[in-house]
Amino acid sequence: MTLILGVSAFYHDSAVALINDGVVVAAASEERFTRKKHDAAFPSEALAGCLESIGASVSDIDYVGFYEKPLLKFERLLETYLAYAPRGYASFSRAMPPWLQLKLHIPREIRRHLGGRTKRRIVFCEHHESHAASAFYPSPFDEAAILTVDGVGEWTTTSWGIGNREKLELKQDIRFPHSLGLLYSAFTYFCGFRVNSGEYKLMGLAPYGEPTFADVIRKELIRVNEDGSYELNMNYFTFAHTLRMTGKKLERLLGISRRDPESLVRQVDMDIAASIQVVTEEVILKLASHVHRQTGSDSLCLAGGVALNCVSNGRLLREGPFANIWVQPAAGDAGGALGVAWLIWHRLLGNSRTANPQDAQHGSLLGPPIDESNELDALVRSGAVVQTFDHVADLDQRVAGLLAEGKVVGWVQGRMEFGPRSLGNRSILGDPRNTEMQSTMNLKIKYRESFRPFAPSVLEECAGDCFEMKKDSSSPYMLFTFDVLPSRRKDATTPVDGIERVRQVRSDLPAITHLDYSARVQTVSENRQPRFHSLLKEFHEQTGCPALINTSFNVRGEPIVRTAADAYRCFMATQMDVLVVGNHLMLREEQPESAVASSQTYLSNLAPD
Repeated sequence: MTLILGVSAFYHDSAVALINDGVVVAAASEERFTRKKHDAAFPSEALAGCLESIGASVSDIDYVGFYEKPLLKFERLLETYLAYAPRGYASFSRAMPPWLQLKLHIPREIRRHLGGRTKRRIVFCEHHESHAASAFYPSPFDEAAILTVDGVGEWTTTSWGIGNREKLELKQDIRFPHSLGLLYSAFTYFCGFRVNSGEYKLMGLAPYGEPTFADVIRKELIRVNEDGSYELNMNYFTFAHTLRMTGKKLERLLGISRRDPESLVRQVDMDIAASIQVVTEEVILKLASHVHRQTGSDSLCLAGGVALNCVSNGRLLREGPFANIWVQPAAGDAGGALGVAWLIWHRLLGNSRTANPQDAQHGSLLGPPIDESNELDALVRSGAVVQTFDHVADLDQRVAGLLAEGKVVGWVQGRMEFGPRSLGNRSILGDPRNTEMQSTMNLKIKYRESFRPFAPSVLEECAGDCFEMKKDSSSPYMLFTFDVLPSRRKDATTPVDGIERVRQVRSDLPAITHLDYSARVQTVSENRQPRFHSLLKEFHEQTGCPALINTSFNVRGEPIVRTAADAYRCFMATQMDVLVVGNHLMLREEQPESAVASSQTYLSNLAPD
């Protein structure tokens, strides 16, 4: 047995991944354990949970890899601060202490957190190499082009290369400060959302606006060449030398002030969102076309934070040159833990690779499972009222009936997902046919902005009955948008403006149909997700609808739930109707009032997202 530990830590979304003899056996983010969103601390609790889930200990680890090169990153920070001196002093003074105390001493910190029980040398790879490896090695392709796009690693912000069996080589890159990811984050900041978490909001807001600022962005802010390479006009951005992404100069260029966080979203914010979204899509299409010309490959693997832009991915799938695209489900920094572990297995140890036609990510169900009996016993002792079902079919029948009645159901099963999407094991579910469900779930369950769209999970065998998807195509990780079939659409006849358009009925699946008739689809197959497939099938049989709303089981400002206790607390803190954990069902009206009070206290202590 060769057990490899990959670590991403100390910057954003710390995570661990374990590969045993070439098979991914566990992966998880630290935030799920500490309940601190985007926790950047060393992932000690995630490591303990993953090791326990496979019956291993720290002493069983043979190799340790870190997902980037800290010294190279430190070099970039120093050079950047010197280039902008003295303007960047405030940012410099805040950044240096953690670097000097912690981040320059990664090997020491890793050994300390492993309890001194491993003497193996620690392997470092470059940030975008870890992204590329996380995309290619678990993909279903023996050979493929690779494209990685994010904010910034050490110096690189965008790279492309090619993978063939166990070989992986990056060919070209674009370097800081020229970054498509940071450009998108700059507009996230300008529109009043939090960088590194609000990009989803900007993407969801885009269909409400018109791309009226796209020409300004193209002419003044980014120069894009025919091969997709690009340069930012740094006169309008301050992220290289301050603690802010943009300043007054961008406000003057756009003719509008930056939106204050938590204030009402303006029509101009919607237009800005639409504009930067379309420009981002154009750059990705040009990059992909160049990579296709250079490699001649029919398949493309994507990773990096920008690869989580499912709208861009959907357009690339429809209009781009690649017949097949696979996106790493944990495409952000957390996935780097997987990437470096794969690199050790294939590059350092020289092991061969044959692609799994489905992929080697195992549905991204890589986190520790719930301990159903012990966790439920603890809930019952605390006062929870639980109904237990001996047969899965009976539970599915009951839950499907409750969903059809308009109930909102928290659904916790088996192993936790790795990555930012809930894929049917830590999910909140609802009926997509319900015209009020989107607003209800946003405002009463998730406590987030009313414009945020919800995604559908659909039986894979029925996906073509609802969405414009090619026959036999799949989207198991909810990373592409597809249009709702024209036959299912409805004209939005009521003339309303702005955010109020969210209430317009646009199809016979109104709760998951966005303003542009798109949906971020997850296809659910019986062999990949048998438990979730079983519930969807029962709902289909009862209602004729093969889809459910599937959103992550958390509220705004909270990481996705991990345990039954996390789920119960979130359940009682919201207006969710039903909670299912394994084969156990809880109805809100049967739970004690004391659970509501303690959960509300927890909710009030969450930091805004």
